[in-house]
Amino acid sequence: MSAEAAPSAEEWTVRRVLEWTIGHLKKHGSDSARLDAEVLLAHARGCSRIQLYTAYDEILPDTVRKTMRDLVKRRANAEPVAYLVGMKEFYSLPFEVTRDVLIPRPDTELLVMETLQLIKAIPNPQVLELGVGSGCISTAIAVNHKTVRITGVEIYQPTLDVAQRNTKRHHVEGRIDLRLGDLFSPLKPGEQFDVLVSNPPYIPSADIETLAPSVRQHEPHRALDGGADGLDLIRKIASEGGAFVRPGGGILIEFTPEQAASIQALFSQPGSGWEDAVIVPDLGQQPRVLRARRTA
Repeated sequence: MSAEAAPSAEEWTVRRVLEWTIGHLKKHGSDSARLDAEVLLAHARGCSRIQLYTAYDEILPDTVRKTMRDLVKRRANAEPVAYLVGMKEFYSLPFEVTRDVLIPRPDTELLVMETLQLIKAIPNPQVLELGVGSGCISTAIAVNHKTVRITGVEIYQPTLDVAQRNTKRHHVEGRIDLRLGDLFSPLKPGEQFDVLVSNPPYIPSADIETLAPSVRQHEPHRALDGGADGLDLIRKIASEGGAFVRPGGGILIEFTPEQAASIQALFSQPGSGWEDAVIVPDLGQQPRVLRARRTA
């Protein structure tokens, strides 16, 4: 989008900027170049993506072009689109995201669906989420279940601040109690919940450097690094979480597919306090979520 990029006689219309951006991002390794281009241009114009389609022949003002140039340059350097526009959709809801939170993934929507299924028949259910991040899981659950009450724990204050803003955005802050602390530390003795849900850090430490540049260079490592085998926090949840789940209550934990056998074994050990441990596949039929029941 410069004088050197194309003949100056051609005007920089919405269509032309999109076409140029798509080609440029493809050259720089984006596997979603069209979507990236549309999201970034809609953000630069202050409009929705759908409005771009009715404005293909509109000539973009210099201010919008400058904003777009800056965004595209950053995206070409592997900066995630969600951070560039400060927003990511999850479970059909918009969520604010900053560099203090992990970007919500579609695979994690499975945690929401499974939680809603578990609490479907429970009057006024109570849910505990460990590691709330952006707040997308707790918020999506609360939006889709009108009587649930959720306690969410997060260790990092700036992350908790983002989650708080997202609960307010969707008007569920009155039913989500967000607490600062490490896993179970902010909970009171004797507190128990119908479901414990968590998307904890589960990437093995040595694998962090093999992640895509957009993840490795930009997303918070504290939300990714799960220790030597990725199971450090999951082991702690398995060993300590039973005290906070009612007998017969459920637990749901996201993991990476390679860990499926290890996690199922962890929650199936005699004396673990858990039973009926099963692996739930995601939409791509990859092992994604552990579901187990607190022994009665």
